[in-house]
Amino acid sequence: MNPNLSEEAQAIQRRNFRYVQIDAVGVSISNIAAPFLPAFLNHLGASNFQVGLLSSMPGFTGLLLAIMVGRFLQTRRAIVPWYSLSRLLVISCYFLTGLLTLFLPQKAMIVSTLLIWALATLPQIALAVAFSVVMNAVAGPEGRYALLSRRWAIFGLTSFLGTLLVSRVIDLIAFPLNYALMFLTLSLGGLFSYYFSSRITLPDQVPPPLSKSVSVLETLRNYGTMLKGAPAFVSFAGKRFVYLSALALSAPIMPLYLIKDVHATDSQYATVNMSMTLVMLAGYFLWPWVSRKRSGRFVLLATSLGLTLYPALAASVPHIEWIFFFAGVAGLFQAGLDLVFFDELMKTMPPEYSATFVSLAQSMQYLSTIIAPMLGTWLSEYIGLDGALWVSAGLRLLGFLLFLMPDRRRMKQAAVAVESSGETG
Repeated sequence: MNPNLSEEAQAIQRRNFRYVQIDAVGVSISNIAAPFLPAFLNHLGASNFQVGLLSSMPGFTGLLLAIMVGRFLQTRRAIVPWYSLSRLLVISCYFLTGLLTLFLPQKAMIVSTLLIWALATLPQIALAVAFSVVMNAVAGPEGRYALLSRRWAIFGLTSFLGTLLVSRVIDLIAFPLNYALMFLTLSLGGLFSYYFSSRITLPDQVPPPLSKSVSVLETLRNYGTMLKGAPAFVSFAGKRFVYLSALALSAPIMPLYLIKDVHATDSQYATVNMSMTLVMLAGYFLWPWVSRKRSGRFVLLATSLGLTLYPALAASVPHIEWIFFFAGVAGLFQAGLDLVFFDELMKTMPPEYSATFVSLAQSMQYLSTIIAPMLGTWLSEYIGLDGALWVSAGLRLLGFLLFLMPDRRRMKQAAVAVESSGETG
């Protein structure tokens, strides 16, 4: 907590911290269902391409609309209502998926499921932008690791316990009733999330002046001018784009690899995700400590290199028992990457234009979710699912090397500072 705030402001900040953590419980209850969506489509008989669409569709909509959504949210005085409503709308799609599964034939459910999650992409865009703005406002510049490590630890613990229960029950009920009941039950977490997230109290934003554009070309020119004034953002966002593309490439591949090549059962597949989630809990407490002892840059390099191992090891050793272990190791590094990516990205943004810059970063991320999953599923048809995992590992290594390269801008600033100190000394 910031000791410079008044007692009333500190009380509000503590309450906001608490609501953010309780909101995580509701979100994580619903998101237990997320890893099961690709498996659900696979059981329905969907092709690799259709499973890839599940990962790619948010990217198509996001690439087209993220900047407009960011510009819209930048002009809102109160952003919390948009955050909580967007979250509720996204989670409601699990409820709708489960409901239709009870009444539609299995063949129709492939198209219906893809359509439902295509419609979910618009609130997903607003949620992605609003989440970063709200979390940053609640935490402040010094509290991002503390807030998000606790939130994601709660998230991980709830997900672990929920996945443990689901993985034990899902094989006991016939398909597709098991998936329908799972989606319907877990979607109730959305109501819990909405109640507490909507109670977060933040000061009204003062919308900064935004240039009015009369044409697409002028709009692009205005954004170009903004980016020229934020070279640190451009550098980090570009490197982040490469690494996120590597992660997105394996998103539809890993579930298919586990099911088709490793022949994992639904419960074993759930245990892989559970292993990753369980170790992530420890990671959310470990990496903030490492960041304080070493630096955020050390965390960035360690985690981006460590995550390179997961697809490579999984492709090399197609045995489910070993993959449980590999997933756990990956979870440790994923926790640190989640924290450091958020913290480092927010450091590069002008605070008054956070919604705009977050939307730009999200646009780049959406581009990666369009290209990479489709590339991964296309490659898998020619080099196999294990070959596509090796491609993901190679791209992750490239991302690590880009982060490893010295930031010329920072070196130049350091050199100037040394010269200045020498002149004044």
